[in-house]
Amino acid sequence: MLIDPKQEEFELPRKRLFVGLLSLASAGLILIAFLLWWIPSAGLITFSPTLLLILGVTLGGLSLLIVSGLALLVLTLLTGRDLFFSQRLRRLVIRYLFPGIISFGRLLGVNCDTLQRSFIVLNNRLVRARELRVSPDKALILLPHCIQRFECELRITGDVDRCAKCGRCDIGELSVVAKKYGVDIAVATGGTLARKIIVEKRPKFILAVACERDLTSGIRESYPLPVIGVLNQRPNGPCFNTTIVLEEVERILGEHLLHPS
Repeated sequence: MLIDPKQEEFELPRKRLFVGLLSLASAGLILIAFLLWWIPSAGLITFSPTLLLILGVTLGGLSLLIVSGLALLVLTLLTGRDLFFSQRLRRLVIRYLFPGIISFGRLLGVNCDTLQRSFIVLNNRLVRARELRVSPDKALILLPHCIQRFECELRITGDVDRCAKCGRCDIGELSVVAKKYGVDIAVATGGTLARKIIVEKRPKFILAVACERDLTSGIRESYPLPVIGVLNQRPNGPCFNTTIVLEEVERILGEHLLHPS
C-alpha cells in the first residue's frame, strides 16, 4: 500500500506522541512488576519459595506481553501491513489503552486535542493496515452539521439531497463526490443521531468527518466497525462553518472502495 509522503510526514509526529506515551507507561508498568518481584525476593517481605516462583512467572509473563504488544504495534505502524493481529491491536488501543493514555498525558501536561489527534492517526493507520476494500453500497460518509453554512435555511440533516449546491459550503461538493463513488452520505447533529444512522444503514466502512473530540468518541463507540477519521478545518472556530479537504476524502474512498471490474 502506497502512502503519500506529505501525509506520512504529517502523521509521524502524531503517531510518535501516542506510541511514546504508551512506551513510557509500559516501562512504568514493567518497573512496578520488577519491584513487586524484587521486594519479596530480596527478603524485605517473606514469601514462600513456591509463591515467589508463581509471582515471578506471572509478572514476567505480563512484562513479556506488554513488550510484545508494543513491538507489534510499532511494527504495524512502521510497515503499514496487517501483522496478523492489527484488528486485536486496534481493539486493545480503542477499548483499553486510550482512556489510560489520555489520563497519563493529562498528568504530564499534554494537550487533550493533541492526544486525540494522535489517537485518530493511530486508528487510521491500523485500519489502513488491513487493506480493507468494500463495495460502495457498504460504505458511509458521515459528516457533522457544522460543515453546512450556518446561515443556510435548507435543513439537510437526514437528507443531503436537499442541498442546493450553491457552493458556499462543502456539502454540495461532498454530495457530488458521494454520488461519483456510489456511497451513502449523511449529516449528524450529534452522537445519538450518528448511532441511529449507522444502525439504519449498517455500513462495513465509515469515513467520518468531525473535530477531535467527536471523532475520538465516534471511533470508540463504532468499534468494531472500521472507521477512518478526517479532521474538519475550522477557520471560523469550532462548530461554525467548518470545511473539509475534498481531495483527502476522495483519496480515502479510492483506497477502501471496490472498483467495478
